[in-house]
Amino acid sequence: MKRILLLPLLLFAMLTASAEGVGKYVGGDISLLPQYEKAGDVYLDGNGQAIPDLITWLVQECGWNTFRVRLFVNPNRMSNDGKSIDPAVCQDLDYVTALGKRIKAAGAKFMLDFHYSDTWVDATHIQAPAAWKGLSDAAMAQKLGEYTTDCLKHLNANNATPDFVQVGNEIMYGLCDIKVAPYDRSGDNWNGYLGLLKAGCNAVRAQCPKAQIIIHTDRPSNSGYNTYYYNKLINGGVDFDVIGLSYYPFWHENLSKLKLALNSLATTFPSKKVQIVESAYYFQYWPSSGINYDTRSIWPASVDGQYKFVKDLLDALKNYPQVEGYSYWFPEEAGCGYGASDWTGYTDVVLGAWIDRGLWWPGETTKKEHWPLKAEAGMVQYLMKDFLSADASGITNAKTAAKSGAATVRTVTDGQHIYIEKADGQRYTLEGKQIR
Repeated sequence: MKRILLLPLLLFAMLTASAEGVGKYVGGDISLLPQYEKAGDVYLDGNGQAIPDLITWLVQECGWNTFRVRLFVNPNRMSNDGKSIDPAVCQDLDYVTALGKRIKAAGAKFMLDFHYSDTWVDATHIQAPAAWKGLSDAAMAQKLGEYTTDCLKHLNANNATPDFVQVGNEIMYGLCDIKVAPYDRSGDNWNGYLGLLKAGCNAVRAQCPKAQIIIHTDRPSNSGYNTYYYNKLINGGVDFDVIGLSYYPFWHENLSKLKLALNSLATTFPSKKVQIVESAYYFQYWPSSGINYDTRSIWPASVDGQYKFVKDLLDALKNYPQVEGYSYWFPEEAGCGYGASDWTGYTDVVLGAWIDRGLWWPGETTKKEHWPLKAEAGMVQYLMKDFLSADASGITNAKTAAKSGAATVRTVTDGQHIYIEKADGQRYTLEGKQIR
């Protein structure tokens, strides 16, 4: 009898371990952490104790397992419109190598975000690096491929091999001065654009064959745009693994639109994983301009509102097996840096202006210590690890069913998703839903 009881227990242990290990990733973009550290800023934990190393603390105490870092070609410390100084544009290869090495040493995954520019790239700014200006399409593709190869070789040689590589940042509307659009538009240069992406992706495959390649866009609420764009890439021979999305509700509408998009992506591109590689929410001041949607009736601009947004988003993402990752953008934000002449205004320390979406209270001019934001329900830093248990939590139904009389349970897959199946054929998703 003891031997018979032992088998189900072993099966349950194996299932739980398997479910928890089914590639789920959670973390944030910490591209400015070294600058805050250099300025003398100190991060405190929930008990007011100084955190010696924020990356290690987030890994060991909060369960984060992935960190994203942006890379500029020759960072010019300028805004993407070229009109003002931006000290946040500082991530050259040496900077990224040192930070990537720290991430790997902490036991976390390293996500590298190639901007292929000297400053910020997004849907409305697709400028090529100054040194690449004027190149033909073929020469630009060759240059991008060579640059990607050289960067990855350098990272590999310095114990900073990336686990995920973004070939471009929010590039649905173009890259390196080559314009496209996620709909039929005359004058778009899809041949040149696809040449760039293929050169970059091929370089990643050659230098980091174990890395997942991410193509990152920023129109998550428009399913038609997503379908058009990613079909263009697949039909054009671009080799990638993950659809990366930015999701900021004040620009991209509420969760209902995101859910529709995720359903569409799962149906249209079943072989592709999805990650939310950028997302954040205001915790105090709501901007008077520059946003598209006022979502404060759902998530107030407060510490509690920010926490509720992240929780609601993670709870929604758990229902989509193809969504494997979530990264909070700029969690380390804490004012403009210790020593700034104005703690929320222009300075050349870390930030030019406080963005108000980080996870720590910014210390004032005379204070270098930063307290974590504490909502009534808890801290976002600890909340985010719940996403990692999304797979494991769903096996409760299967366990209960097995205990009620099933002799055996097993894991099965259809090539895209993992399920738990009883001997009588009843099958459950890892989210706990019976499907037959």
